[in-house]
Amino acid sequence: MSALALTLLRLGLLALLWFFVLLVASALRRDLIAPPETPLAAGLPGADRARSTSRQRRTRANARVLVVRQGSLAGTKLPLGTSPVTIGRSPDCTLSITDDYASGQHARLRPSEGRWIVEDLGSTNGTWIDRTRITGPTVLEVGAPLRIGQTVLELRK
Repeated sequence: MSALALTLLRLGLLALLWFFVLLVASALRRDLIAPPETPLAAGLPGADRARSTSRQRRTRANARVLVVRQGSLAGTKLPLGTSPVTIGRSPDCTLSITDDYASGQHARLRPSEGRWIVEDLGSTNGTWIDRTRITGPTVLEVGAPLRIGQTVLELRK
């Protein structure tokens, strides 16, 4: 093999290696960057149902307690008021959980127009409602399982 062919082969392999490195970096960046904040009025799952009847609005407004169903704090009940609840491993959080798969400031749960909105705060492992990973502010229904790492929480009346 000539020296020119060997040099071109080396440069081609080097370019292919850098292509894969950039591909992996792009995938990591996409997974680690927090999703952009979206206005509450647009695109929230369940937003149309919330406006459909006043009876449903009253039912959602009656969610008074956040209960830890699974995890190290199983059975813990956190009374809900009108202020937001932050969930994560940090001692500054309203609900500080000891879960290796939770971020320091993992998720926020806040009241809005008689319902509770959950949003991921750029966590590494994501925030899940049932089996769906949330990507923006999402309505959390009473009784729906909210999973943060290995901890499962639920809104109750």
